[in-house]
Amino acid sequence: MRRRDLLVTSAALAPLAASSPVHAGDRARPDHGAVRTGFESLRASGYASLAGQRVGIISNPTGIDRDLGHIVDVMVADGGVDLHAVFGPEHGFRGTSQAGEGEDFFTDPKTGLPVYDAYNDSAEMEAHFADLGLTTIVFDIQDVGSRFYTYIWTLYLAMEAAARLGLRFVVLDRPNPLSGRDAFGPVLHAEYSSFVGLKPIAQQHGMTVGELARLFNDVFVPEATGGRRTDLHVERLVNWRRAQRFTDTGLPWVAPSPNMPTPRTAELYVGTCYFEASALSEGRGTTLPFQLLGAPGIDHRWEQALNARALPGVRFREAYFTPTFSKWQAETCGGVEVQVTDVDAHDPILTALTMITEQWRLFPEYRWRSQDGDGAFWLDKLSGDSRVRLAVEDGADPGDIPRIWQDELAAFRRLRRGYLLYR
Repeated sequence: MRRRDLLVTSAALAPLAASSPVHAGDRARPDHGAVRTGFESLRASGYASLAGQRVGIISNPTGIDRDLGHIVDVMVADGGVDLHAVFGPEHGFRGTSQAGEGEDFFTDPKTGLPVYDAYNDSAEMEAHFADLGLTTIVFDIQDVGSRFYTYIWTLYLAMEAAARLGLRFVVLDRPNPLSGRDAFGPVLHAEYSSFVGLKPIAQQHGMTVGELARLFNDVFVPEATGGRRTDLHVERLVNWRRAQRFTDTGLPWVAPSPNMPTPRTAELYVGTCYFEASALSEGRGTTLPFQLLGAPGIDHRWEQALNARALPGVRFREAYFTPTFSKWQAETCGGVEVQVTDVDAHDPILTALTMITEQWRLFPEYRWRSQDGDGAFWLDKLSGDSRVRLAVEDGADPGDIPRIWQDELAAFRRLRRGYLLYR
């Protein structure tokens, strides 16, 4: 299955919608126990928010409980939910597919439930929701905090379909592994909308999926549905604080996709995913995706130039590697390994911009990947518009590039504040 771009028109960022104030009851209680996920809250309630509902669930291998049991298996075993179908995002429900692929329909051998593909097709999801007679859609997937990670756009499209059909929507919240302290990076421009960014949010959005769902439901879903919203309920995290990264939560990590093996990968991916748009390998086909970057013929000069920049919280190691698949498969690549030395000081977007600009200066033979079929550069879709690419091509200093998006980022930060659930 190929990645298909969805060109979606969106209104400019609007002022905070008055219909979604943050009430005191929306905030996590100030106790000091372990972080508990939305599913744990749901199960502890006896599945109260799903009582009497005909349920379909969107999930993938990250939809687990603390004992690593998948929530679909747990729900079926508990018998407390009238569960009729499962929908899998990119990579599939059980995680059998690589990047840019979903799973074809199958019957899950473990539970006997039908499993449908929910990757990048709102109309198909809507048809399945209607044909199955579902009344509530549940979403439980671990996000990685980056606008171009596709699971949040499966969430958005599913909410849009649910709103059109008048269905309830329940999000089982999970932590943002990058923390939720603030938003960073460029904000998507509507004309660059695709499935790596459908709506104008920041590259590092700083929100949980439950918080994003609230924003989507108030601002973006009504734009696409003639003013309709879904009846949204968020099963909130307990004891999660915005400053916490995933490694602070005590929760088990399951790779959300084949090239996201650790929380540290997610901390780099929000910046080094830009190299998907480059002729360089972004480390797919190695044990350190998005941490090893390079191409044949690149040598020690890149590492030396990067370390001379003395970027906060990060160092670079000269590295050589041979990808087993993807770009430069079976060819020896020279490049760097990115080592984060202080995660709180590290700016992953500035790091990626510095890496690209130094590579262009030292090894100009390696440029962008070819344009997509619609004529757009992949970097424009990842960054949200053409300005980052043009700044690199013009030889801008990487420290100056973030000035491009500061006004738009400030507007998104103001919008975002009204939808936050946790302190």
